Amino acid sequence: MGIEKHLSITGTSNVSWKDAVVQAVAEASKTIDYLSSVRILDQRAKIDGKKLTVYYVDLDISFVIDRDRD
Repeated sequence: MGIEKHLSITGTSNVSWKDAVVQAVAEASKTIDYLSSVRILDQRAKIDGKKLTVYYVDLDISFVIDRDRD
């Protein structure tokens, strides 16, 4: 039986909310092994004039605990 741990992170992008999710998962995968799922908790954006300039996503990422790891 596997045990998953959850971690809340915030991703940002100047392109889109989707890109913010992709960038956050890519960055988290550099230091966290066995990522298993992601859930979008919230989305928001910074407005400059009439344009969205920065996209933010609050994420709950899950990863499996490796019991055999030293």
